[in-house]
Amino acid sequence: MLNVLIIEDEPFAQNELKRLLQNTGFTHQVLACIESVEDAVEWFSAHDAPELVFMDIQLADGLSFEIFTQTTVNVPVIFTTAYDAYAIQAFKVNSIDYLLKPIDQQALNNALQKYESLKTHRVPQKASLTLEQLDNLLNMVQVPKEYKSKILVKSGDQLKFISLNEVAYFYSEDNEVLLMTLDKKRYVVDFSIDQVAGMVNPKLFFRLNRGYLANKDSIVKIHKHFNSRLKIELVPQTTEDVLISRVKVSDFLEWMEL
Repeated sequence: MLNVLIIEDEPFAQNELKRLLQNTGFTHQVLACIESVEDAVEWFSAHDAPELVFMDIQLADGLSFEIFTQTTVNVPVIFTTAYDAYAIQAFKVNSIDYLLKPIDQQALNNALQKYESLKTHRVPQKASLTLEQLDNLLNMVQVPKEYKSKILVKSGDQLKFISLNEVAYFYSEDNEVLLMTLDKKRYVVDFSIDQVAGMVNPKLFFRLNRGYLANKDSIVKIHKHFNSRLKIELVPQTTEDVLISRVKVSDFLEWMEL
């Protein structure tokens, strides 16, 4: 029985990976599906290590490489990512494998066969990324070549483009991703927040949490919150509290100073 841990913040991607794993023929057990850097660090601290980890690169509260800087991960890792392979090549030799999304069944089968082969030959099972390599990877993945200046939205039975300069924030609601403009107009976006985060300039937009991606111009107040978190006030005003986890506080404050 192969004990597997999945670190992935999109429920659809979690379920799809589980389905593909069922089709591999490998007897396995999914120990947990974890959605954030913070939760992953806590999980590794409280549980025995799994035999294999599937790890998405971009999580709800940051990039999964940050997990390695906060805890020890002495198990094989298969990275999953929607990013092009140019950023992956730098660490391919230091992980078991990587899978580009959408994950192909045969590619997953090959990755598991590679894991079994390495296990049979008693290769040390550890993720051997150095701090320098992690730093390089963070820089590579966070800086795409181009950023969009506008985004396609739905308006009734029509489609239209909205300039990103007009956007206050993107947010999730009832299994949809919505865009709120600075002048309080709301539109449906046909992308996940993860996808939008990869399209916009990270100097202007920040992933506050799993549900909110905000323009710096929409942030009007920052409050201290319990458990070392921050509460963010946005304009237009939101119907729920928007919180930043303690893991992301330092990055957020540094971003606000840019």
